[in-house]
Amino acid sequence: MDPATSDGAAGRHTALGFSTVAFTVCFAVWTIFSIIGVQIKTDLGLNETQFGLLVGTPILTGSLIRVALGIWTDRYGGRRIFALVMLSAALATWLLTYAKTYPQMLVAALGVGIAGGAFSVGVAYVSRWYPSGKQGTALGIFGAGNVGSAVTKFLAPFVLVAYGWQTVAQVWAAALVVMAVVFWFATEDDPVQREQRRRGERPKSAWLDLAPLKNVQVWRFGLYYFFVFGAFVALALWLPRYLIDVYGLGIAAAGMIAAAYSIPASIFRAYGGHLSDKYGARRVLYWTFLVSIACTFVLSYPPTEYVVRGIQGPITFELEVGLVPFTVIIFVLGFFMSLGKAAVYRHVPVYYPESVGAVGGLVGMIGGLGGFVLPIVFGLLNDLTGIWTSCFMLLFLIVSVSLAWMHLSIRRMERDVAEQDLARLPQLPEMLPIHKPQHVGAMGPSLIHDWRPEDAEFWEKTGRAIARRNLWLSIPSLLLSFAVWMVWSVVVAKLPAVGFQYTTDQLFWLAAVPGLSGATLRIFYSFMVPVFGGRLWTTLATWSLIFPALGIGMAVQHPETPYWILLMLALLCGFGGGNFASSMSNISFFFPKSEKGNALAMNAGLGNLGVSVAQFLVPLAITVGVFGWLGGDPIMVTEDGHTFPMWLQNAGYVWVPFIVVSAFASWFGMNDIASARASFAEQSVIFQRKHNWIMCWLYTGTFGSFIGYSAGFPLLAKIQFPETNALAYAFLGPLVGALSRSATGWIADRWGGARVTLWVFIGMTAGVAGVLYFLSVGSFPGFFAMFMVLFLVSGVGNASTFQMIPAIMRKEMDRLMPHAESAERLRNAEKESAAIIGFSSAIAAYGAFFIPKSYGTSIAATGGPEAALWAFLIFYVTCIAITWWVYARRGGLLYDIERGLAPSPLKPTLQPAG
Repeated sequence: MDPATSDGAAGRHTALGFSTVAFTVCFAVWTIFSIIGVQIKTDLGLNETQFGLLVGTPILTGSLIRVALGIWTDRYGGRRIFALVMLSAALATWLLTYAKTYPQMLVAALGVGIAGGAFSVGVAYVSRWYPSGKQGTALGIFGAGNVGSAVTKFLAPFVLVAYGWQTVAQVWAAALVVMAVVFWFATEDDPVQREQRRRGERPKSAWLDLAPLKNVQVWRFGLYYFFVFGAFVALALWLPRYLIDVYGLGIAAAGMIAAAYSIPASIFRAYGGHLSDKYGARRVLYWTFLVSIACTFVLSYPPTEYVVRGIQGPITFELEVGLVPFTVIIFVLGFFMSLGKAAVYRHVPVYYPESVGAVGGLVGMIGGLGGFVLPIVFGLLNDLTGIWTSCFMLLFLIVSVSLAWMHLSIRRMERDVAEQDLARLPQLPEMLPIHKPQHVGAMGPSLIHDWRPEDAEFWEKTGRAIARRNLWLSIPSLLLSFAVWMVWSVVVAKLPAVGFQYTTDQLFWLAAVPGLSGATLRIFYSFMVPVFGGRLWTTLATWSLIFPALGIGMAVQHPETPYWILLMLALLCGFGGGNFASSMSNISFFFPKSEKGNALAMNAGLGNLGVSVAQFLVPLAITVGVFGWLGGDPIMVTEDGHTFPMWLQNAGYVWVPFIVVSAFASWFGMNDIASARASFAEQSVIFQRKHNWIMCWLYTGTFGSFIGYSAGFPLLAKIQFPETNALAYAFLGPLVGALSRSATGWIADRWGGARVTLWVFIGMTAGVAGVLYFLSVGSFPGFFAMFMVLFLVSGVGNASTFQMIPAIMRKEMDRLMPHAESAERLRNAEKESAAIIGFSSAIAAYGAFFIPKSYGTSIAATGGPEAALWAFLIFYVTCIAITWWVYARRGGLLYDIERGLAPSPLKPTLQPAG
């Protein structure tokens, strides 16, 4: 139903007007702690961290609640939910005045944050009143309610000085109650809600509202809004402090300039909606991102002095953004951010008319989280870099990624239309006169259109050789990825020796950050192979390793290198960690079920060997001038009374030649399988599969343990047995785990992944119990032996859990697609298996951070690592119970298949040749 024909202009304008005023009041309450928090900090004697958490808590809760409120608005109507939001936030704000302690303040702040959720309610409510051609303008006017932040900044200080912060909270709470009552009696239910009531339609399931969230464009909109709104909120909070500390302004002058940014960044949102309706949201977003890139680039440039060696002597000059240019640029940035906010939300009601609340809520949640996260990151960057403009450097990076992602997506959409015609052309124009339909694709051997690994005749004649070639080209790439990922575990131990003056905590973060970034990148890498193709993505992923390798080589030669540069290089090493997910996903497409477990075990096991290779090779490479003059001069170091040269740069440079060779080999030797292509949306169905989450849990118990023990064992051994040179044996653990994984894949193929995994977790439980025992008696040989058992068993489990995934999904496709052809079910099972393999490896990789961190937390809290080890043991017991109950017991999903009591699911019928 078109709202334009169902209600008059008066009704629409009334709904828009009162919604905008209501949102303004809600936004004023949402940001109330920016004023009263200053007095609360003084009253309670809060430190900076406590104050930041108090101010940020409403922002966080107001963001997280937006999805739920959006869904409820779609189901029950915006008028009802909007009034309830205002009343709930008013109650919490009023109760705030009775809080006396800091924990009570935080609890009250959680309730105050409800006011921030009003945005997703208003978007869904207002959009239902307007036709498509006017929704951009309407939502832009509604979004101008962001100006409520300025209302609080202008009015609250006067009330606070005159009557105290409690009165501010009471007045703002009363304003919410009054606004809720006025809104309820002045507005009507939206046209869609009234039509549903007239027809007697029941609200649809909340799961249907969540369905659109699996589409990648929704998350892309979230990234855009993270910048245009999240960065707006962050800068509104950050600018006063920035202006005071950088330009030496007083609080009054800083507040006025900050208002010059925040007011246009709010009120011009309505104009952005008008421009989006008139010229298109895409064009507005392009202008927003391009101008924002220019502004943040200029603002990110730190005050710098240059000395040019001129003919007549040195010429010195400075580059610095003065106060007046800064004010002008920040005003321009705020103006275009306001346009971008409207442009992002212009799409939501057009493409998701039935789920405006859910989709708008998610996009708003991501944007709101930016307002919570970014100020914290700004402060962290200041501590790490010592550069005030680092906050704008981060914003420059975010907006650049947003523009690149949007532009590449648009170009891909346009290219897909043309590629259908381009694919029919010959590779060279000379062939055009004799090019026939049968020649199409004949010169493109890298893309395989006919791939039937379960067909025994095809596999023996054609498939096996191709699959093995791709496997043996994948293994070196993955080995190098693991080597680069874990190289900091060696480098950090040598940094103090070559002159880097970092604290132990800073060194720990350098060692831990690759684990965090690698695990996070795996989530995205999990879905890349079906989107881009295994050949292209493996090549790109291998080439990406060259950046941290060269960067480490250059940075460690200069002890004056800023810490933040080394931290960025450690983050880039996460490219290596991410590559595992895409590599395993790619190889899983090539092999039949009977050989898949062994193939994945070979790829992963020999790839995991890169950890041992790095821990063994780097200590040797840094003692020799491998690259001569090209590698740079050594640094003389003294250890244990001996002085000798050290080429620490070789820790990075040594991998460069191998990376180049492996990247070229991948591009010229690997293949893409046409049937393996799938969009992110097609793969995202795994988030609805319960077995995806179960296997994430189990694989965290195997691979998460392997990579976490690899990172934490050397430090733990050094702390618990300082009299023993445990570092000399550190590489043995990862070596044992990698070899056991590559050599035992056939066991899972032979006996079944579930049965093997069950015994693996029993073995890991026993191994941790052994570690606890030998720690209690102070025996290093026993301690070392038990950890070798853990590495060995975890390697076996790494192979067996991955063998389970394809078998599970083949069995599940019988239930999920009962009427589909066998070949179609098999293709879907393979695609989903690959996505689950990649995603579960991403989740499990966080073990590289959390296991060492658990040791540190346990030692700090109790004086020993026993508490962490007991937690690991309990976790393994849960894995035993889950594996047995869901998969291995009689009646479990894989029981009959692994014992040959049922035919293998989705075994295709051989088709006659020809």
